[in-house]
Amino acid sequence: MRIIGGIHKGKRIDVVKGLPVRPTTDFAKEALFNILFNKIDFEGAEILDLFCGTGNIALECASRGAHVTAIDMHFGCTKFVSDTAKKLDLTVTTFKSDVFKFLATHHKAYDVVFADPPYDLENIADIHKYVFENNLLKENGWLILEHGPKTKLEELPKFVEHRKYGNVNFSFFQASND
Repeated sequence: MRIIGGIHKGKRIDVVKGLPVRPTTDFAKEALFNILFNKIDFEGAEILDLFCGTGNIALECASRGAHVTAIDMHFGCTKFVSDTAKKLDLTVTTFKSDVFKFLATHHKAYDVVFADPPYDLENIADIHKYVFENNLLKENGWLILEHGPKTKLEELPKFVEHRKYGNVNFSFFQASND
């Protein structure tokens, strides 16, 4: 894994073996951050990373100056992300939690909510429901759902765009100021 931007640009991070993860590819991550670069200012932004896994997205955002909250139900993942963030002196707070339980009870608003659930998760659309019903996005904030090619989310409210990079798909939703 490597950080592609910010204060740790180019830094390689060795991921511990045995984590139950499918990290976002460097190609897809680079494309995602090229898109986000034009949509948000990372410096001081509040980011929520759901199903954080190795922290690939969380550490990238933090390297660019964001304050990140990272959630995963696997202790090994949250420990790895927390330990790596401390070594790099990055602002990442981790919670070991079931994402859906966290979303059901959490009420802080973020500039970006990023979710990279298992591609075969049947209730991916529930992430969208919780984020918007619980007002977890600041005005004009972004929800980005990473998913496999079989998942179609274009019919959900506040859908803005879909991007595909190999088997990696991103669906973008934006909280409006209405």
